[in-house]
Amino acid sequence: MKKELTKNQKRLDADLWIIAIVTMLVFSIYAVTGNKLMAFCKDSSVSVWPRLFAAAAVEYGIAGLGITIVCLLRKESFVSFGLKKENLLKAIAGTILCFVPYILFVFLTGQFNGYSPLTVMVSDDLAKAGIVTFILGTLIIALVWGFFEGFNYAVICEIIDRRYPLANKYLSWGAMVCAFMCILFHPFSTSLLGIIEIITTFIAIYGMLIVRKITGNSWGCVFAFLFIWNAL
Repeated sequence: MKKELTKNQKRLDADLWIIAIVTMLVFSIYAVTGNKLMAFCKDSSVSVWPRLFAAAAVEYGIAGLGITIVCLLRKESFVSFGLKKENLLKAIAGTILCFVPYILFVFLTGQFNGYSPLTVMVSDDLAKAGIVTFILGTLIIALVWGFFEGFNYAVICEIIDRRYPLANKYLSWGAMVCAFMCILFHPFSTSLLGIIEIITTFIAIYGMLIVRKITGNSWGCVFAFLFIWNAL
């Protein structure tokens, strides 16, 4: 006999569907218009602001808009998903450890071209536009490519784990799904090096989210995308 879902389970299922639909809708638009968007964002003859906002809108639409809609609908604050002071340093330190294999992979395969946190394709033009533009633009980059990209994984993982809880603190359906999401939403190869990169990426994202589960603190996820993932 099929077990009837509780009201809370139905709500969590709805939340996951909202996030999935919003994410795939925006990603589909990007898949169709990606080349034109990239060309526009790289065109230095165009003012830097519309280029930054166009890139930020797509990035936020894929990683941030869905969880924002869910939190607004459910009247849940971001703080309830682990943005707190308790275990802050443990969360950051644990996350860094989880990213060590990925960092070593980047260095050992010659992919490291300099440490550049808070840098995207329009950052050079932001710097040329003056100090005020550079500061405001960098804050937008930190918010979209740092905070929301990292926090997005934390929220999705938490919602999945609420829906499909596992008692073992080192196991998490949410962390597993998010790790595969990260791999699939970024270019990857099935060559030997590509497979090693997939493995190190999985260890980094899964580990980061297990650290979040154990510490109850999501700032490690934000730190990872501010100062590691988008900085190497």
